[in-house]
Amino acid sequence: MKVAICIGSACHLKGSRDVIKKLQELVVAHDLTEKVSLTGAFCSGNCRQGVCVTIDDGEEVHSLKPETAEEFFEEFILPNAQ
Repeated sequence: MKVAICIGSACHLKGSRDVIKKLQELVVAHDLTEKVSLTGAFCSGNCRQGVCVTIDDGEEVHSLKPETAEEFFEEFILPNAQ
């Protein structure tokens, strides 16, 4: 599973570094390093929404904040990566 997190300037200002850090911690804690690849991406076109995240090059763009990263992980990554 490929999870792309926007690191463009707008998302960076909205906390993309913290989102990446939290997702990295969760991937390691759930022993999913072989199944989940976290990558950086540039502008997904939803700069106003928050830190943009896509899964497996999908068209659906998720908007995260550092405080919602764990909820996103549990809802979208964990069930599909096991």
